[in-house]
Amino acid sequence: MRTAAIGIAALSLVLANCSRPAVQPSAKAPSATPAAIVEVSGGKQVTTIGTPLEQPIVVQVNDSHGAPVAGASVSFRAPNGAVMQPAWGITGSDGQFTTALTIGSIAGRYKVSAATEGAGGKTVEIRIEELALGFEQNLGKQLSDVYCSRCHDPESTAERVSNFDNLTAKPHAFGDGAYLNKIGDADLWAIVQHGGPALNKSAEMPPYGRTLSKADIDALMAYIRAVADPPYQPKETVFAQRQ
Repeated sequence: MRTAAIGIAALSLVLANCSRPAVQPSAKAPSATPAAIVEVSGGKQVTTIGTPLEQPIVVQVNDSHGAPVAGASVSFRAPNGAVMQPAWGITGSDGQFTTALTIGSIAGRYKVSAATEGAGGKTVEIRIEELALGFEQNLGKQLSDVYCSRCHDPESTAERVSNFDNLTAKPHAFGDGAYLNKIGDADLWAIVQHGGPALNKSAEMPPYGRTLSKADIDALMAYIRAVADPPYQPKETVFAQRQ
């Protein structure tokens, strides 16, 4: 009985120790006072609602001399139901911190903020923008990848060789809002359907009226408007903002 009692007591002690929460190591003070937080990579990605970004977001905390700050705390905030994993952490020896972002269920531009604490407790912040496409816009992206990007994207990929350099009239990238935002929907539709000559532009832009359906062209236009930089604003919206 004595031996059994000792065994039970020992087991109780082990279980008690196991039930205690693990001691979390406290964060060390940063190696220097943060003065800036900058984006290393991961900004301006395009994805579909409800999906993670293809690439992680990487930020770096620097001191007033531009040198990386190790041990600085970084916190992220994202709107519209987006989820950051992790949403908080400590920079490494290179002053960098990495997080993954899963977009919420609302299409549009997501402005993610990354912040750290600078001198005197002042918040030092940066905003990073990502783009989430809705169903129609995503369909437009797929159509663009098949029919448009070979000429409108000057960069070649493993899947596609760009034809941009072979064209006399250089096509505008769909993200070139400074140019494409000035073209109304009716004119943009005419170019896609009837080709460049519909607006006295280069015949190197072929007509797609017999290739794409009305719904396809609508989707392609929705995609072009979605990726415009600066963002596209219909005339009605611009007028309302001027009141």
